[in-house]
Amino acid sequence: MFVLDKHGRPLDPCHPARARCLLASGRAVVVRHTPFVIRLRDRVAADSTVQGVEAGIDPGSKHTGIAIFRAEGGARTGLFSIQLNHRGGKIRDKLAARAAYRRGRRSRNLRYRAPRFSNRAKPEGWLAPSLRHRVDTTMSWVDRLSRWTPVRAVHVERVAFDTHAMSAGKPLEGVEYQQGTLHGYEVREYLLAKRGRKCAYCGTSGVPLNIDHIHPRSRGGSDRISNLALSCVPCNQTKNAIPVEVFLADRPRTLAKVLAQAEAPLRDAAAVNATRWALWRALASTGLPVHTASGGRTKWNRSRTGAPKSHTLDALHAGELERVTGWPSTVLIVKATGRGTYCRTRPDRYGLPRLRLPRTKQVKGFATGDLVQANVPGGKKAGVHTGRVAVRTTGSFNITARHGTVQGIHHRHVRLLQRADGYAYNTQGEADVTARSGNWSDLLGSVMIGALPHEITSDTTTNTVYGSLL
Repeated sequence: MFVLDKHGRPLDPCHPARARCLLASGRAVVVRHTPFVIRLRDRVAADSTVQGVEAGIDPGSKHTGIAIFRAEGGARTGLFSIQLNHRGGKIRDKLAARAAYRRGRRSRNLRYRAPRFSNRAKPEGWLAPSLRHRVDTTMSWVDRLSRWTPVRAVHVERVAFDTHAMSAGKPLEGVEYQQGTLHGYEVREYLLAKRGRKCAYCGTSGVPLNIDHIHPRSRGGSDRISNLALSCVPCNQTKNAIPVEVFLADRPRTLAKVLAQAEAPLRDAAAVNATRWALWRALASTGLPVHTASGGRTKWNRSRTGAPKSHTLDALHAGELERVTGWPSTVLIVKATGRGTYCRTRPDRYGLPRLRLPRTKQVKGFATGDLVQANVPGGKKAGVHTGRVAVRTTGSFNITARHGTVQGIHHRHVRLLQRADGYAYNTQGEADVTARSGNWSDLLGSVMIGALPHEITSDTTTNTVYGSLL
């Protein structure tokens, strides 16, 4: 639980049961609904012993994992996990549509429009809006978490080889200096994600997988990512140096799928690679100590602790650690939705306006995107519905909850929980919170993360980790 003192300064997080007692006794008040934050009325940070926490970040193209954990020595205990879903793809599509509208206007027989400016040079360090969005949203949540909890350091995964960290102080020379002890981990992790962690030829999963060249190296195949696939041991031995067209001649659908995956663009990898330095510079500008590590180091840590693959657990395992004593039982899913649009018209396929939107965005004190709770006493829609609202000028709103969208709820049944902040919230791994009554006692038991952490024990050796792809 995030806790603030009476002046709004962050204190150490507490257990949900402790927060319930503080709220019930009147010593604390609710500051924020999701993530749930309370403020103590009788506590000052200067009079308290604040140990502090650390944050781990696993940046990605579509999703970014953020973990808040307590570090004691080399052990980490996960307290809070967030999966941040970016909207870079939607931004890219919107910009492409705008460019198409502009090209269409230039080709029509319209009046001449003088250029607004003649210099279109981009400044140094410029990122495309879809890429800048990934950096800005990640930094926005780092800033929020720093206001709600005393973050002392940040560990971020960077897409680069950590060539010397695992060498135990041994000087690296020649091939070892170029590759390092984590050589191949980034390639293998990318293939596991790209191929769905199953054999590309027979579809078997849950077995040891080898890296196979789609076009054999003995026949001129390269080591590029586009020519690599995951293969189980029997398929790898059977295929050997046979061309993939001959090996899958009797399975044309599988052949077409393998070739299509091989030609898939490296868009996601390019997005992460383009934003990694911008994110590092932004994190360094906060004044917090920033520690970087490679994705191979993160996977090696997960293999030692036995943790499954996820963005939030990757964030928890980023950097140097000895063991992980527990991680949260649920994850808060944060989806970037934006704050609406300045455009008050909707164009048709030719770029001409087809309808106009109202100038005022608030209706009866509510705006689209607000987190609300509707208590409908009777009728077909009777019950409690908690979710994001879409307002209508008629006063009849639509509420999108986890179980679906409920339409036509009158505004007099709606109660505001939290103003729209450009994000939609959901939980994963616990009961559906939106079906609950929504009071703070139920919310602490379901939405908040940090209860019932999983104990992790593992005796996996380093040789087993390096010798297996699972």
